[in-house]
Amino acid sequence: MAISIGSTIAEAKERLSLAEFRSWVRYRQKRGSLNWGMRIERGTAMLAALYANSKSAKGGFKIHDFMPHESEQPLTLEQAMETWA
Repeated sequence: MAISIGSTIAEAKERLSLAEFRSWVRYRQKRGSLNWGMRIERGTAMLAALYANSKSAKGGFKIHDFMPHESEQPLTLEQAMETWA
């Protein structure tokens, strides 16, 4: 069933099946945000990080350093264990 752009969250919850919700979750995990502004910001941040790392002696810039509207992704359990061990 289609959900119109103007749907409230409550309306979307009524109309969206669990299978369709899971499909959207997989899409977002693969393709990222549905927000065009955030997608443009991410692409620009990627270019900025590449440029900054190529011009800096130390490097180490990450994409999130150039994305003021998005916080860095949390560590996975494995990453945390490696970092804190």
